Amino acid sequence: MNHRRSYLLSLVACLAGAGLAAYGATRTWSLEVAHRPGMSDLRTPQTGADVAPWLIGLALVALAGTGALLATHGWVRRTLGVLLTLAGLGIVIGAALGRAGLDVGEAGAGATFWPIACALGGAIIAVGGLTAARQGHLWPRMSARYERKGPQPQSPAPGSRPAGTPVPSRTKPADGPADSLDDRPVDTRAAWDALDRGDDPTS
Repeated sequence: MNHRRSYLLSLVACLAGAGLAAYGATRTWSLEVAHRPGMSDLRTPQTGADVAPWLIGLALVALAGTGALLATHGWVRRTLGVLLTLAGLGIVIGAALGRAGLDVGEAGAGATFWPIACALGGAIIAVGGLTAARQGHLWPRMSARYERKGPQPQSPAPGSRPAGTPVPSRTKPADGPADSLDDRPVDTRAAWDALDRGDDPTS
């Protein structure tokens, strides 16, 4: 049996066993009927959860542990397998002890069937948990697409300048040559003399 197959079977076993155990624990295990002349009978049912309240709690632990198997790996997953095994065995023992000392009254076949169903669910959980404890470190991990990723770097917008790039200066050096006539110094006295002579000072 390959690891992926045992992984899926263990998950299904724990889920199905927890559901069966929880359902069996909520059914009627005992029914006391008090017959009253001239009045309706007084019926007092007891479920498996009434007889052994921890059965529901262990079934919920098994459900939570099955979900945790999906999100863990390595020795953590194997530890969860041990806890699932103990939870399943606790359900089996609790169902057996609860039924052993119970006066079933007029519960009929349900007084036998539902405790057995609850114990069977616990046994299935224990088998799935034992498989996880033995092979959990060999099972595949959750896909990387479900893991949290850090923020992705944003690409610069078209035409934008990357951060840290120096901006070229548009100022002409003070000691550089003049690039145009506008950059040359203006002699105001010569301009006035040209106007006095009737010449164009801008030529």
